[in-house]
Amino acid sequence: DFKKMDKVLIVDPEKCTGCRLCESVCSLFHTGICNPSLSSIRIIKYEEEGIDMPTVCQQCEESICLLSCPVNAISKDEKTGALITNEERCIKCKTCLVVCPFGGATMNPKGKIIRCDLCGGNPTCVDFCQTKAISYAEVEKINMQLKRDRIKKIVKLNIISHDN
Repeated sequence: DFKKMDKVLIVDPEKCTGCRLCESVCSLFHTGICNPSLSSIRIIKYEEEGIDMPTVCQQCEESICLLSCPVNAISKDEKTGALITNEERCIKCKTCLVVCPFGGATMNPKGKIIRCDLCGGNPTCVDFCQTKAISYAEVEKINMQLKRDRIKKIVKLNIISHDN
């Protein structure tokens, strides 16, 4: 049974300047090291379109990654609803990475799956984003049309990036 999310991370690529501060604070908060390759949020630059896209796990209500994990290494945090990978159980098969339509998780150089854990309910990236390109909002307060528009942009950018 899936926990219904109370709050979700929302990204607005139109507000993102590509400063990558979110990547730095994320890796610093989680590992004590300021290294973008250790961050669970990544800024993807689409040069032709002039867009910087903060990319992070969407914490899907019915998560394809969770359902497709062959060893059940992914679960939902009871407090936040964030997807969590059990490192001891994970066999590093990358199935979760392949099935995610948003590219919301990645693997660090040591083979650990990196996925946003919402910092226990107080995402550090939100606090440090000076342009408010990243927000953490209650689901009920999100304008559904705005959310659909953002998903369409993400899908369009994803299609563009896969065409190259």
